[in-house]
Amino acid sequence: MGYPGKKNERSYGISVSANVAAMTGLEIMQATCSGLLPAPPICQTLGFEMVEVDESTVVFEGWPALEYYNQVGCVHGGWAATLLDSCMGCAVYTTLDAMSDCRTIELKINYTREILDDTGPLRAEGRVLHRGRRTATADGRLVDKDGRLFAHGSTTCLVFESPALR
Repeated sequence: MGYPGKKNERSYGISVSANVAAMTGLEIMQATCSGLLPAPPICQTLGFEMVEVDESTVVFEGWPALEYYNQVGCVHGGWAATLLDSCMGCAVYTTLDAMSDCRTIELKINYTREILDDTGPLRAEGRVLHRGRRTATADGRLVDKDGRLFAHGSTTCLVFESPALR
């Protein structure tokens, strides 16, 4: 699946190997963003990709499409929630060492304007607010090219030791 106006030659899949197990969360996110590791299949399904990674910050770009519409004539809120969950969770993931993993345990989204298939690309910008030993919190914003806010949210992630999950 390609995105409007984008040449998409990315591979999609699950990154589980001994090589990935030795990488930090930041290294995994950087390798995914650069295309050295495959992007998660959800990115292909919902038309978004990781475009920036730094410690405690991850940005996705998504392209709203008619395929994501709900019965009332706009992009389903779940699409925006998925982009925000992804950027916030991945931002937390950049703080992990090679022996840790994390999962979203709480997600809060506020929608500020409707998204249509002609809205244009949207940026989901996630950043870590707090990283503790067992939990981390992050916030995220979904904006267009002019900085107009379409949704924002926050998350809490559980952080745990789990080398076997990579």
